[in-house]
Amino acid sequence: MALIKHVVCAMSGGVDSSVAALLLKRRGYNVTGVFMKNWDSLDEKGVCTTEKDCEDAYRVCQSLDVPFHQVSYVKEYWHEVFSNLLKEYERGRTPNPDILCNKHIKFNHFHKYAIDTLGADAMATGHYARTSQEDDEVFEQAHTAPPTTLFRDRFEIRNPVKLYKGADLLKDQTFFLSQIPQQALRQTMFPLAGLTKEFVKKMAAEAGFHHVLKKKESMGICFIGERNFENFILEYLDPKPGNFVSIEDGTVMGTHKGWFTLTLGQRARIGGQRDAWFVVDKDIVTGDVFVAPTTNHPALFRDTVRTERFHWVTEDPPPELARTQMMDCHFRFIHQMPLVPCTVTLNMDGSVWILLSQPVRALTPGQFAVLYKGDECLGSGKITQLGPSEFTLQKGRERIVAAFQRKEQSTPEPDS
Repeated sequence: MALIKHVVCAMSGGVDSSVAALLLKRRGYNVTGVFMKNWDSLDEKGVCTTEKDCEDAYRVCQSLDVPFHQVSYVKEYWHEVFSNLLKEYERGRTPNPDILCNKHIKFNHFHKYAIDTLGADAMATGHYARTSQEDDEVFEQAHTAPPTTLFRDRFEIRNPVKLYKGADLLKDQTFFLSQIPQQALRQTMFPLAGLTKEFVKKMAAEAGFHHVLKKKESMGICFIGERNFENFILEYLDPKPGNFVSIEDGTVMGTHKGWFTLTLGQRARIGGQRDAWFVVDKDIVTGDVFVAPTTNHPALFRDTVRTERFHWVTEDPPPELARTQMMDCHFRFIHQMPLVPCTVTLNMDGSVWILLSQPVRALTPGQFAVLYKGDECLGSGKITQLGPSEFTLQKGRERIVAAFQRKEQSTPEPDS
């Protein structure tokens, strides 16, 4: 008789992971629910819901009659996600902790805990995403050590697992999974892959999970909760006051407490200004934050970004890109923003240049450029460099025209 497979399900105390555990149990697996604590509420002034979330996850496991564990990654989260976040803010960038948390914590430390410590055959999460393998294939993936050399043996026969958008395109969470390692993906099940959020809520109601249904969707950075971001970040970084400067004429418009409290595209709160101004650029050497007078100012629009070394979900770049160094696909840098057609160029160091089919508002260093080909999420790379803004290009064109006109005027007419 075949042994019943053991699946460890990451439980957050929310409706999605609760229904994921329910589905696994119904499919006949031995399920263990595990709650991860990533943020220590004791050092915060704000209200932290960790204890309540843990209690909710425990109640779900009790009603499903499955074992429940709690594991703390507070130390790992601090060193591998939060410290990185603070460094990025100090460098003038705007990081994405949710992508980093999945990469370093859930699909690294938690994955190892599930497989190595609890002896599970697979792990599962409540993400809305799909992979290229059936559930049965997940159990055939023995844990293999990653290669020690920079490049694998090119004769090695591999069949990498691909990451695809979930059936509910409004809830699709592949954006947040775009940095996860191939080894973890090979051993992960996404029970909600083919379901819509509405159907998941219906299942939760029928199963009697009313305590998790009442909860609000968690939005924003997990550990900040509903708090004011500026106040939160100033608990960890010393204020570095500077000026708000108009991008149009260099006028000093007001002052701010530190460039790291602001991100590109957001409205700048400038004392004494009745009209809305928006952050378009930052100079971390002078501390100046450049602002423009309209939300769709050309200084906010660019069509080119460069990333650091790109993380391909399948480990290798798509064959077309590897062969020709260029590829057409789709881009987003914000979860749920409409996908933008783009052309990708692969650089020698593994980084990529991405040229967009149209200028996009508020492209932001530190955010992740996530690429898609059809339903497949190819992976992502952190944005490190931006191309010139429409405003800069416009100014450049005006200068060229002005120089040409001066030259025309100074050239003497030939004698007739």
